[in-house]
Amino acid sequence: MRTILSLSHADAMTILEAIRARADQNNHSLAVAIVDAYGELLAFLRTDGCRLPSVQIAQNKAYTAVREQIESRELGARSKSAGFPMTNFGELRYVTWGGGVPVFHEGVAVGAVGVSGLTEDDDVDYAKWGIAHLTH
Repeated sequence: MRTILSLSHADAMTILEAIRARADQNNHSLAVAIVDAYGELLAFLRTDGCRLPSVQIAQNKAYTAVREQIESRELGARSKSAGFPMTNFGELRYVTWGGGVPVFHEGVAVGAVGVSGLTEDDDVDYAKWGIAHLTH
């Protein structure tokens, strides 16, 4: 049996295609970033009409989620409740908005999805939608 240490390119494309199809159906403009277990970019999509800031934000949401192994929004909530400023992490790419969701396989974070361009709740929903299309 294969041990999965990181998302594969095929996994990334499965997630990306699911999100793209839904965004097209709903006429939504967004950016989607899929990263490996280290936070390095595997796949990226910027749909028509997506604002430029969403490009970097989506990548940073995914990076944050896999590096901390929690949703980006959860990291923000924990930081706020603990009174621990995000600057204390020393990581300028970390973001605390919703839309960064880690992908787990057998309890191990193997990658993450970051979505940006819609509302925070919609970004999270799209990321989870894409992840739900993976089969391990």
